[in-house]
Amino acid sequence: MTAFDYDLFVIGGGSGGVRAGRLAASLGKRVAIAEEYRFGGTCVIRGCVPKKLFVYASQFPEHFEDAAGFGWQVGETSFDWTKLVAAKDREIARLEGLYRRGLENAGAEILETRAELVDAHTVRLVKTGQTVTAERILIATGGAPNPHAALPGHELCISSNEAFDLPELPRSILIAGGGYIAVEFANIFNGLGVDTTLIYRGKEILSRFDEDMRRGLHKAMEEKGIRIICTDVIEDVSKAPAGGLVARTLAGQTLAVDTVMLALGRDPNTQGLGLEAAGVEVTERGAIVVDEYSRSSVAHIFALGDVTDRVQLTPVAIHEAMCFIETEFRNNPTTPDLDLIATAVFSQPEIGTVGLSEEAACKRYPEIEVYRAEFRPMKATLSGRAEKMIMKLIVDSASRKVVGAHVLGHDAGEMAQLLGISLKAGCTKEDFDRTMAVHPTAAEELVTMYQPTYRVRNGERV
Repeated sequence: MTAFDYDLFVIGGGSGGVRAGRLAASLGKRVAIAEEYRFGGTCVIRGCVPKKLFVYASQFPEHFEDAAGFGWQVGETSFDWTKLVAAKDREIARLEGLYRRGLENAGAEILETRAELVDAHTVRLVKTGQTVTAERILIATGGAPNPHAALPGHELCISSNEAFDLPELPRSILIAGGGYIAVEFANIFNGLGVDTTLIYRGKEILSRFDEDMRRGLHKAMEEKGIRIICTDVIEDVSKAPAGGLVARTLAGQTLAVDTVMLALGRDPNTQGLGLEAAGVEVTERGAIVVDEYSRSSVAHIFALGDVTDRVQLTPVAIHEAMCFIETEFRNNPTTPDLDLIATAVFSQPEIGTVGLSEEAACKRYPEIEVYRAEFRPMKATLSGRAEKMIMKLIVDSASRKVVGAHVLGHDAGEMAQLLGISLKAGCTKEDFDRTMAVHPTAAEELVTMYQPTYRVRNGERV
């Protein structure tokens, strides 16, 4: 008989934790997984999934407008926020049920409670006070919105968590931040008819993305009516005498809005987990320090996903979980491959990207070739919409490999997934050139840009 109650105890029922727990249980391991809120984690409950559903909802006004150019006459339209929220809740409940059934069918024990570490092999179940032991403990508690507690009036603001369940749609909103979450919600609320302002401390939104993508999206958002304020921050938020909120900025602006949303980054969800008692090392931000096999400073305690502060993306957490299972339960040491991760910003228009930006490529390679196309998509010729698409390939001149691919426009996220395969395979520009175009599509531009728009040598355009 083993000295432990479980072979694996998972703390956190998000995408990474559930995948690890389900796979381990399917291998015949004794697995328990504890979750204090709902199974599905940030992605399913209050992140990617509801966000994408809201993105779809916010796109319909443009679809109605575009229809006229194709001969359709759309009558009077109206939007019901409560119906959208209710439909979203039904879909999330369905997905949560799938997560639970997957665990149950694999034989994992589901514990609906907060779990905290007592020592390297012991976990306390907060709901009952019971302690259990496990040979291995996996922490997959994800992250949470930074409350920006130093901001006077922060308690009057919402985060992305609350944005999905507002009792009513605000007439106006001020969103602080310039990353994925801030930009995506700015487009969502604007599309749903909310007077939207985005404020960001940097010179341009979406830092670390390719500059052409950043500028192109900024212009498109402003043309849609979103006000973007850069190089400024909120100094304080207070209640207005007549209702609503007033935000005062560092630059001296006073902004009166119904709602203020803070999208100023996310923090690893490690407070009160008992990491110190177990001897688990964390960073200044509270992220669990792990090696390439997701092992913490304590031999039998592992962590994956956003709680490690490596790459905060759901597919990364799932990939790390699968590598953990291979290493620990299949005797096949496997490290997560975090190179060339394709990603998308579900703004309007979307950004899809994989590999290096032009700016990053210039620092890595002595000479690069840049292939760039900006054009009006075919649909816009009849709809009358002025919005442009931008496509960009970055090529290392020496090896001829495509080291970066960036798309701004409709379905850019879908393109990024397929471009990710091409770049992962090490395709060269000549491989792209030999690929027959699918016509008529926007994506054909990626294989028909035969001559470089310009070259950059030692950081200088030539």
